[in-house]
Amino acid sequence: MENSTLEVLTWHKSSYSGGQGGDCLEAALTRPTLIRDSKAPHGPRLAFRPEAWVAFVQHISRSTTRD
Repeated sequence: MENSTLEVLTWHKSSYSGGQGGDCLEAALTRPTLIRDSKAPHGPRLAFRPEAWVAFVQHISRSTTRD
């Protein structure tokens, strides 16, 4: 995916992210799902197949409900 395409994506932060500018990931819900560091929006991005992203989110959801 070219950089010019990446700039028009809608990026989403976790609802658990504080407003203090701390560590946070952002996701662009595309195919593949893209992940970036919110503090370095022009830096590297990770790409996940949709089924891998769904499995990750489900795992995190189960982990946070047990705490």
